[in-house]
Amino acid sequence: MNVTNHPVVSREEWLAARQQHLAHEKAFTRERDRLSAERRALPWVKVDKDYHFQGPNGELKLNDLFGNNSQLIIYHFMFAKGWEQGCQGCSFLSDHIDGANQHLAHHDVAVVAVSHAPFNEFQDFKKRMGWKFGWVSSEGCDFNYDFGVCARAEDVAEGKATYNYEKTDSAEEEMPGLSVFYRNDEGEIFHTYSTYARGLDMLVGAYHYLDLTPKGRNEDEIMEWVRHHDRYDGAPKSGCCHAD
Repeated sequence: MNVTNHPVVSREEWLAARQQHLAHEKAFTRERDRLSAERRALPWVKVDKDYHFQGPNGELKLNDLFGNNSQLIIYHFMFAKGWEQGCQGCSFLSDHIDGANQHLAHHDVAVVAVSHAPFNEFQDFKKRMGWKFGWVSSEGCDFNYDFGVCARAEDVAEGKATYNYEKTDSAEEEMPGLSVFYRNDEGEIFHTYSTYARGLDMLVGAYHYLDLTPKGRNEDEIMEWVRHHDRYDGAPKSGCCHAD
């Protein structure tokens, strides 16, 4: 947005405009509450497939990722086999996880990142970023494919790949997303929700700060300006493995 010639008015005129906008904000809040309730009311799918993951102490099952919680949020972090660092957009979002986790861990919610690369391939990057949240590998199982964040090379080549619930020519072998699961008292696990693309915006608190400012997000393409947090000019280096 061009702020150079923005209108400047009296305090009284500003207040009138702000009150009009407040009415729109309140309507949006009510609509967001309605949408959230609709999301919670979606039907569930029972998860019977035996997914396995690799963590710091060896093999894990989906059930293990819940810890002592009944609710599990999985962030599908784009990090494929052979990559030296994670995707910048996923890293931007993941910078927000540890802060939220200080509270979610005490409110019956586990948050875990899952990537397709072997577990040992993203440990240096995690250390470099200074993250504490759980992050496991789904190497060797269909988890990423079944939940819509990985596409097989042949499907991409033939234009059969889907992303965000629709077939698309822009699908890649690695894509971001989020999935939510519930475990009942009998130990049964259900898939309750998944979201992709702009649906992930709700997790990026920095964007919500930017939305309050005169210049807004100030980007021509989504996240074009974003860097790994230790790559901004003047950013302190931490951890290891700083090679680009």
